Amino acid sequence: MSDQSVLRITRDIKQLQQSADLSLAVYCDESDVRTVSALILGPPESPYQFGFFEFAIKFGKDYPASPPTVKAVTTNGGRCRFNPNIYASGKVCLSILGTWRGESGEQWSSAQGLESILISIQSLMSANPYENEPGYENANMESDLTNMKSYIAKIRHETLRIAVMAPLERTLGIMSNGKVIPPRFRKPFEERDEEEDFGFSGSILPYDPFTDIRKRRFLWYFESYMQAIDAAEQEKPGKRKFERMPFESTGNAMDGNFDYAELRRRLTVIRMVIIHETQKWPVEGRKAQEEEAGIAANLYRQHEQIIEDFKRRGSFTVDLGLSDGNPFLWELTYFGRPMTHLDGGIFKMKVYLSPRFPEEQPRVFVETPLFHHRVSKDKVLFYLPLRTDEMRYHIEAIVDALEDESPAYDPRTTVNPEATKLLWGSPDEKKQYKRALRRSVERSAEEAFA
Repeated sequence: MSDQSVLRITRDIKQLQQSADLSLAVYCDESDVRTVSALILGPPESPYQFGFFEFAIKFGKDYPASPPTVKAVTTNGGRCRFNPNIYASGKVCLSILGTWRGESGEQWSSAQGLESILISIQSLMSANPYENEPGYENANMESDLTNMKSYIAKIRHETLRIAVMAPLERTLGIMSNGKVIPPRFRKPFEERDEEEDFGFSGSILPYDPFTDIRKRRFLWYFESYMQAIDAAEQEKPGKRKFERMPFESTGNAMDGNFDYAELRRRLTVIRMVIIHETQKWPVEGRKAQEEEAGIAANLYRQHEQIIEDFKRRGSFTVDLGLSDGNPFLWELTYFGRPMTHLDGGIFKMKVYLSPRFPEEQPRVFVETPLFHHRVSKDKVLFYLPLRTDEMRYHIEAIVDALEDESPAYDPRTTVNPEATKLLWGSPDEKKQYKRALRRSVERSAEEAFA
């Protein structure tokens, strides 16, 4: 493999890893940059919404003169075709990959790269994936309407089951009966079979490099998943069998049954286990502190530096402390700035840190009731730090998330569906949002002084 090719691949990977795009994530082992794992977040307002779709990418020696090979990993062990262009075998049909005939100008060129490939794949995950089937433009829309609705319905169901739940259940040791295997009794990632992992085919690596991404975003989007189930169950109640599409065939189809009641149960178990795991971090951290582990001293030092920085700047917006001196559980109180939508509010939060920070990112829970588009009903705060390896960036991002009064609409950054609907709704609905937010601000001050 030429040095120029290695440099180009490394640049492509770094560009994506430093990107602010919430929809894409990539990982590679430094010993083999030719082998890359990529995660694509299913687009909002599509049947793939907030699903975690993994792809294995292998670059040849002549890249970028030729495209890499791409294989879908999220296929239910080779048993699920998620799109007319994404086969159960893992084949991804795209003209820029040379796996599908395309119009002039749609073929691969060396100007394209890893990001353009992932964006092209994500574009297949549309609101109506049925239209990706060749010949769709000549279809009789009236007679095909039933097929389109049926196809969308089963993709929505399997996105939740296979692309959201299965990999998390695998990582968390959750069995089909809802029981959780303690970490010390779990098999290594590569030794687990499909039956005990609900058919998740696993990563191309001997571990899942996207575990923390899946867990954090699951907490962000939990309410959206539940809303999707509630809405879909009205259309497909009970355990109805999936309808096979005209372009599907044995071995390359999406077969199965609807069972939204079971999906709801499994979602609830996953949420419970992730929150329990989060609450155990301070206990693990205390043990690390007693053993004089470097991470404990590092976090304690970062905490002191942030406080010193607040004092130097004369900042009185944030009060920061450690719960019982534990550097793995930070207590943050935010005082709403005057003349803002949070004016007079006093909001208490807990910042849970893992002994494996920064590989596992902090999880923030707002203890004070707050009606806000970035605070879920489970009180999980959505925020994005500029850098993930230093806590001062996390604290700054937490404050920025609360104070942003005129956010651009992006469903990936809103974790309270009710608040989101009002904030970006009609003028009257926006007024309702502001009133609900203001009431919660007033209650926060009342509770603080009670």
